[in-house]
Amino acid sequence: MKAVRLYGPRDIRVDDVPRPEPGPGDALIRVRAVGVCGSDVHYYVDGHIGDAVPELPFTLGHEFAGEVEALGPGVTWPPVGTRVAVDPAIPCGQCETCQEGNPNCCPSVRFPGSAPVPGALSEWYVHPAHLCEPIPDELGFDDGAMLEPLGVDVHALTLAKVRPGDIVAILGAGPIGLLALQLCARSFTGAVYVMEPIPERREMALRMGATAVCDPNAEDPVAWLLAQTQGRGADLVLEAAWGEQAVDQAVHMAKPAGRVVLIGIPREDVVTFSAGNARRKGLTILMSRRMKAVYKRAMALVARDAVDLQALITHRFPLERSAEAFDLVASLRDGVIKVMIEL
Repeated sequence: MKAVRLYGPRDIRVDDVPRPEPGPGDALIRVRAVGVCGSDVHYYVDGHIGDAVPELPFTLGHEFAGEVEALGPGVTWPPVGTRVAVDPAIPCGQCETCQEGNPNCCPSVRFPGSAPVPGALSEWYVHPAHLCEPIPDELGFDDGAMLEPLGVDVHALTLAKVRPGDIVAILGAGPIGLLALQLCARSFTGAVYVMEPIPERREMALRMGATAVCDPNAEDPVAWLLAQTQGRGADLVLEAAWGEQAVDQAVHMAKPAGRVVLIGIPREDVVTFSAGNARRKGLTILMSRRMKAVYKRAMALVARDAVDLQALITHRFPLERSAEAFDLVASLRDGVIKVMIEL
């Protein structure tokens, strides 16, 4: 079968590799759509994410959907032929963290496309059958692949305890930021302010319900947000901009006793912020780790048209042009928001 493999920074190739076979508890998925995530781009640009360094060559991809083509021993569900979205995280289910209801933080979690577990950017992929969620006929495979980033936001906003009337600030209008914006704008929040340097993404944010947008390259985003809120600050700040200075900005944007949720993954495995500012305000700072079992909730949001997934998919590529797809996302050119690789 064909698989897209990373050989080093900015070196992606389409290889012929053996087709996998499902074992006990597994389903063989004929992959139909794979979204290119920001974490994939970290691997593509730097060859690693933080201290996670894959053994090369390495297959990326964890936002995916497809059809069940075969079932392993002992598996009866979902039936062969079922169209499924795949929840990528495979927690152990046995450790204290899992037993406490936090499988997203399982120390032994296995995650496709995150070292050392190969990803799903291939024609077929084997995954635990119980993590394959059937999708209705009205949703396409690309919608199914988008359930993973949507699930990340559903988890982050659940963690944030968004309240009616909240003033929300979002740093970064990539796919995660724009999905969070849609969810907040439809949750009776008081206002949603978005900070984003790329013009096309600011325009998209306005179309999706942002109260106002700021170009952080043109003006100080903290001063801008405080001016927008008459010096009050935001009840909730969502950082979806790959960390770095955005985290400190988020801390300064939050009102006293406010909440800050960090969703972005910084390119360098460190973030800094003003401890004095955060302490004096008594901020609650939360680290959002992937998601829990939210696919049914996410799917219901899509079915009710509470979020527009298709608007975020700006580019589509066949598997053979995956290198172009990754290069486009890494360069942030041509108005790219979400790239979908279709098989």
